[in-house]
Amino acid sequence: MSPIQIRMGGYGPATTCFSRALQFIGDRLTAKFGSDVDVKYVWNIMDFGYRADDILWLAESGVLTLGYQSSSYLTDRIPELGLVDLPFLFADNAAARAAIDGRLGEFLTRRIEEKTNYRILGYFENGFRHISNRLRDVRTPSDLAGMRIRVLPSDIQAKTFALLGAEPLRCDLTEAISGIKAGTIDAQENPLANTVTYGVHKFHPFHTLTSHFYISRPIFLYRDAFDAWPRELQDAMRDAVRDAVLWQRDRAVEEDRDARLAIEQQGCRIVEPTLAEHAAFAAAVIPLLHEAGDTYGADAMRLVARS
Repeated sequence: MSPIQIRMGGYGPATTCFSRALQFIGDRLTAKFGSDVDVKYVWNIMDFGYRADDILWLAESGVLTLGYQSSSYLTDRIPELGLVDLPFLFADNAAARAAIDGRLGEFLTRRIEEKTNYRILGYFENGFRHISNRLRDVRTPSDLAGMRIRVLPSDIQAKTFALLGAEPLRCDLTEAISGIKAGTIDAQENPLANTVTYGVHKFHPFHTLTSHFYISRPIFLYRDAFDAWPRELQDAMRDAVRDAVLWQRDRAVEEDRDARLAIEQQGCRIVEPTLAEHAAFAAAVIPLLHEAGDTYGADAMRLVARS
């Protein structure tokens, strides 16, 4: 009997916590099933000429068995996912994780599986996002005036930065990196680890720890393959993903700390907003939260009520 083929892929170097979490999953399966499974990896699809958002169709069509991508990339197709793109939802990692591991995560999974050919087995942590730019320190929304800032392909994120006074540009990661290097994009928003992974800190001397969005990366399984697997392999994959998520979250905290050090060593300036400055950012986007209440309804908004 031929081994079951399992192809896992992402869009970062092999050293990132996301790639190492894929290896964690693969090692677990290989240890349990041996030659009955054949696990292979594509750490960074962008190395092969793909865009970062291509991970979605690669996993949904079965070219990859498993992939991950920020939920924001699916908001055009599944508008309800815009709920978790709203700014300043969670006080800290603990509150965000509790929501993603609870009813909010169940809601997201249902919506994704209703409209796609995925099985969602868990959510990696991409964490809180911050602003970096090439022009000046950012301490208040007025400092963003006129800045061309790359955001994920999400209307909610674009509206957030429009309210903050910037000029949001929805685009894929590949386009963003090119624009940042060329200077045609002034700013971007990302977790510190992403900023360093993609070398943005070499072009952006100014960084502000706004923690404006908390983003998760759903773990997508090609549904046709997963549903056809023996039950034992399905259960083992679910268990491996669950444990890999917990492992990845710990590594994400370490990567964030290491990334801040790398940014400082690059000679960049890091602004930590005061409580009053942070409150000014949150106040500027209140109209978006009111609009979201009308769009998603009270029950959905309770799933993201700030803890």
